[in-house]
Amino acid sequence: MGEVYRALDTRLDREVAIKVLPEELADDEERHARFAREARMLASLNHANVARIHGVDEDGGVYFLALELIEGEELATRLARGRLAVEEGSTSAASSPPGSKRRTRPVSCTATSSHRTCA
Repeated sequence: MGEVYRALDTRLDREVAIKVLPEELADDEERHARFAREARMLASLNHANVARIHGVDEDGGVYFLALELIEGEELATRLARGRLAVEEGSTSAASSPPGSKRRTRPVSCTATSSHRTCA
């Protein structure tokens, strides 16, 4: 339910993943509540296979989660090469947080209208 970007946390000088509530859902109170529940759920978890949440915020009507950035190949890219063997699928599932690599794109985070600062 969100778009995920690679970004720079300028306060702590580290790369993070930013999950943004899509603009078309910005006025949907039910989606805001769901996004907030997702943030609380992530904050309550502490597991090697789940990305850690660093924060939840809103900037100019854009709601976002700041998450631990986990490097690795995107599932869509891997699947484009062909089917996964059972062993590869179980290894990937055990070593990657669910949803941690969905649609990541490099962006430069600043305080402009087109980019967001992660701090």
